[in-house]
Amino acid sequence: MKYLVTGITGFAGPHLANLLLSEGHEVSGLIRGSNGREYDLLDVMSSEDLGRVKFHYGDLKDHQSLQRVFDEDQFDGVFHLAAQSHPPTSFVDPVGTMENNVMGTVNLIDIIQRTQPECVLQFTSTSEVYGDQGKDVGVLTEDLPLKPSNPYGTSKAMIDLYVQERCNNGFLKGFITRAFSHTGTRRGKNFSISCDAFNLASMKRDSSNPKKLGVGNLETERIVIDVRDCVQAYYGVMQRFNDSINGQAFNVCGAQENVKKMGYFTDKLIEISGLSGIVKTIDPRFYRPIDIQVQVGDTIRLNELTGWAPKIPIDETLKGLFEYWDNKID
Repeated sequence: MKYLVTGITGFAGPHLANLLLSEGHEVSGLIRGSNGREYDLLDVMSSEDLGRVKFHYGDLKDHQSLQRVFDEDQFDGVFHLAAQSHPPTSFVDPVGTMENNVMGTVNLIDIIQRTQPECVLQFTSTSEVYGDQGKDVGVLTEDLPLKPSNPYGTSKAMIDLYVQERCNNGFLKGFITRAFSHTGTRRGKNFSISCDAFNLASMKRDSSNPKKLGVGNLETERIVIDVRDCVQAYYGVMQRFNDSINGQAFNVCGAQENVKKMGYFTDKLIEISGLSGIVKTIDPRFYRPIDIQVQVGDTIRLNELTGWAPKIPIDETLKGLFEYWDNKID
């Protein structure tokens, strides 16, 4: 099969590319601007695998450049991972968030439905579309109303609903994955957990660095899985796509018994770093203007279709994340 991955130079994109290549598929990637950014993927991809990816240069917000990509190639499926995905940034730049996440995706859907109607779209939505309902309803199911708590979640909810409408009315073949918290190598240092790993690695490298670790809200609760398990879920649904699931949403979340306070992940990373005397201090920059207390997702729908369940222990993920930043800083 031949797949296009948008956001291939982001966090989950290269992990998905690795998976698709290992399964024998042809992989193309969309990059905004021909500035050599593909070589940055060598931190998680081998040079051999990177050489097997065909890169297209364009911008989701530029309908004409995106049209050229689909004129040049035919795809069996598109994994749409590209987005402005940082909730705090969406408060600062809601217009940019909407332009990237909403209009960019509308352009993509328009071109797919007009030029390659048999191409299946995987839209990467998010648990943020549920907002803070978890504190009231407990486990979040796909049938709950969408009540986002930030502009990022709102942008994703808009397209989540648009994909459902397009599919239900016969204009598009596709499905939605609502990913809950996940982390791993290549996670940006402006995101929680990865931020801790980066700062701890920096302290380890610089003995003059004061051992004060700025943290945000450590009382919120999440289930965190490895990014490689997350993309396995995306791939699993794509492989089993059929008309009966057209337009459906699938939660991608770890086991409910693994819900932890965010402080757990910070403490585990401190332990992994081997540093002593770390003092955690509240940093207002790491607090969301509107936070979400707890996110626990029901995954019965995904499990029944694909048999998916996370396989990588979170301690292994955290160790790999710390080593990633330790090596990058070195």
